[in-house]
Amino acid sequence: MDEKTRIMISLGAATAANCIPCFQHLSGKAYEAGITEEEIMEAANVGVQVKRGAELALRETISAILGEQIDIVTGEGQTTQRSCCG
Repeated sequence: MDEKTRIMISLGAATAANCIPCFQHLSGKAYEAGITEEEIMEAANVGVQVKRGAELALRETISAILGEQIDIVTGEGQTTQRSCCG
């Protein structure tokens, strides 16, 4: 794997893991490797999508275990179904 790809994957992973120090460190490495701000943002957006998908999957699992659709944050009934990946 080339260095640019490794850094881009790492930026997405740092975003998904909510690791601010990792993202700060890796963004410096990204600039050094010639990665543009647009590419950094693209990698971060992929990480955000993964994080949102994991959150939705967790909510659905908890709701299934409890036997009802509950919004974990508000505690209220939830009427919409969403896919974890978009």
